[in-house]
Amino acid sequence: MWRTTTCLLACFAAQSALAAEPVKFDVKVLTVDANEGCDIADFDGDGKLDVVAGRNWYHNPDWLPRPVRNIDDVNGYVHSNGDFAYDVDGDGKMDIVAGDFFDTKVYWYHNAGADSLLKGFLWEKIPLVDTGLGANEIAFFHDLNGDGKPEWICNSWIDKNPLVAWELKTLEKPIEEDVKVVVDGKDVVRKVASTTIGFGAERHLISETGQLHGMGFGDINNDGREDILTAAGWFEKPEGNAWESPWKFHPDWKTRWSCPVLVRDLNADGKNDIIIGNPHDYGLFVWLAQEPSADGKLQFKEETIDKSYSQLHCLHFADLNGDGRDELITGKRVRAHNQNDPGAAEPPIICYYEIDPAGKFTKHIINEGQVGIGLQIRTADIDGDGDIDIVVPGKEGTQILFNQMKP
Repeated sequence: MWRTTTCLLACFAAQSALAAEPVKFDVKVLTVDANEGCDIADFDGDGKLDVVAGRNWYHNPDWLPRPVRNIDDVNGYVHSNGDFAYDVDGDGKMDIVAGDFFDTKVYWYHNAGADSLLKGFLWEKIPLVDTGLGANEIAFFHDLNGDGKPEWICNSWIDKNPLVAWELKTLEKPIEEDVKVVVDGKDVVRKVASTTIGFGAERHLISETGQLHGMGFGDINNDGREDILTAAGWFEKPEGNAWESPWKFHPDWKTRWSCPVLVRDLNADGKNDIIIGNPHDYGLFVWLAQEPSADGKLQFKEETIDKSYSQLHCLHFADLNGDGRDELITGKRVRAHNQNDPGAAEPPIICYYEIDPAGKFTKHIINEGQVGIGLQIRTADIDGDGDIDIVVPGKEGTQILFNQMKP
């Protein structure tokens, strides 16, 4: 399926001479706990981007913690595997959707508005869906059917767990009553056929099996449709309606991947490649797409980019240096598997990699010794100075890395 070559960073260190001046970051520690998920959004409607991370949200610019929800700590883990800012009820305020490693239920937390938030009230916890599935490594909020709204998709480390997309729905109750409305300045009585009674999710089965640790999204067969990749193979998106035809499973590999892997044409050959972190051992790798085999099976050549640190559990793209090209952000997950992974005792690290048009990677260390990563990496211009900042949660704390490229 693939050929393996080794191309460590030392092999192309000369590329650094062509790279932009490394971007420097200032570290702002928000809290220290074992939470590993976060998101960025304007929660109180003041026009400034805030941060949510597990139990708390952090108000820009004082960055004081204010409560969102209560979460249990069990066996070295906070029982939450990600935060997703989303306006579930369509009232214009950003709510939070969150799941768990083992709990089968997904909840959303209602944003009651700035007054309630700034007073420090807990957000109302509301069930969204019971998926019936535990052993969730992480969840993704990703638009699979192209309607502009994300579906909830869990990645399980168990290959026999089904792959399911949950489409968010407004729950309505049929009614028959008269409602007075004003039309052209006149009172008019109209019949109302239904009323909103809540919010839930509709189940769409992608496959009964085919999971494993690691997932990503991208057009891996270059047919113009976005596929789903897991560590057990890939699911080919059907033509037309994503829910009406089966997603064909191609068991072209079986391995263990970061969450997510990233799909992009790295070397401008017209074929999409895969960037992969080893989530519980050493290594950052790329699978460079080759011509398919005679039977149509996808072929890749693996190259090693960096094996200097372990537990590259999350990968993220963002343009950090303002050159119009995305850099790859990743790092060492702190105390994954309660420090039982290879290299777990080594210092935390977070890095970014410039990728040139030929697909060569140049490494820059953002921070070593203080900042690692957890399950999610988020980016946005948080301080409004025109460059992209980074938020990372992890078991050494949740931190904002303020980009110092622009004053």
